[in-house]
Amino acid sequence: MTVARKINALHFGILLFLLICFFTLPAYHVGALSRIMVLAIYAIGLNILFGYTGLLSLGHAMFFAAGMYGLGLSIKFLGVSVVLAFGIGILSAAVLSALVGLLALRTAGVSFMIVTLMFAQTVYLVVLYFGEFTRGDEGFVLQQAERMLAGFDVTTEAGRYFVAFGAFSICLIGFSALVQSSFGKRLVAIRENEERARMLGYDVWRYKLLAVIISGTVSGAAGALYALLFGYVGATFASVQYSILPLLWVLLGGAGTTIGPLIGVAFMFYLIDASSAYTSAYMLIAGLALVVLTMFAPRGIAGILRTKVSPWLP
Repeated sequence: MTVARKINALHFGILLFLLICFFTLPAYHVGALSRIMVLAIYAIGLNILFGYTGLLSLGHAMFFAAGMYGLGLSIKFLGVSVVLAFGIGILSAAVLSALVGLLALRTAGVSFMIVTLMFAQTVYLVVLYFGEFTRGDEGFVLQQAERMLAGFDVTTEAGRYFVAFGAFSICLIGFSALVQSSFGKRLVAIRENEERARMLGYDVWRYKLLAVIISGTVSGAAGALYALLFGYVGATFASVQYSILPLLWVLLGGAGTTIGPLIGVAFMFYLIDASSAYTSAYMLIAGLALVVLTMFAPRGIAGILRTKVSPWLP
């Protein structure tokens, strides 16, 4: 079996496993997996930029929030359909990521990190400033009647799970196709040696800009999906915390791997869930786990599997 066939079989196996989980797991874990799949899409967005292009963004929450508020505000104030609102959310994230990319890519390295953080803080402050519409830190709730997707109720356990599963399936398969394409290989070449890629004739700046736009758009789609499925839009999702969390998920799962984002989100979610039952300092435990993994497994969980078990792992 070729490597490409093995990769495709692995991805479809993961999707089959997630499908089976709906019929076999208790309701609590079904609900948890719905959230995990949506947040894994967000982590995939960051992984495209960080894991495959080598650009570390500390402001990805602005794209997540752009998608979330794009959907939420258009439903609340414009009264548009869910499908159109979802499109507005994705378009909002795409436009924002293009603008940020055009400006932030004038810098590199640490400067790029700082600039993305500054843009994210600006978006966060804008959300708070226009609290009359966004309701600021309090946020606002999307009612059940406002979240009907072409007559399909996404507020039920089954509806929420299968919409999240469908979106995650599209993102995982599309992500896999992207990184195996010539475009994805050029991104990796830029990550490994930007000067050499430039000497080979690649327009490095253009590829970086496309990576920022794709990454931001995917993250925005996750934000719009989160608002749709869980019915809440709030400024917390535009804060620094939600820029750091996807970075932790990617690092834990394995940067530069297709399965790392899902592994990282699931690991962190259940670690916090289990530790919160014993102590209120559950984030301290999560932080210690990250430190240990960074020290002994700097390539993440998927990186360990790739090194020790299956070198072909994507």
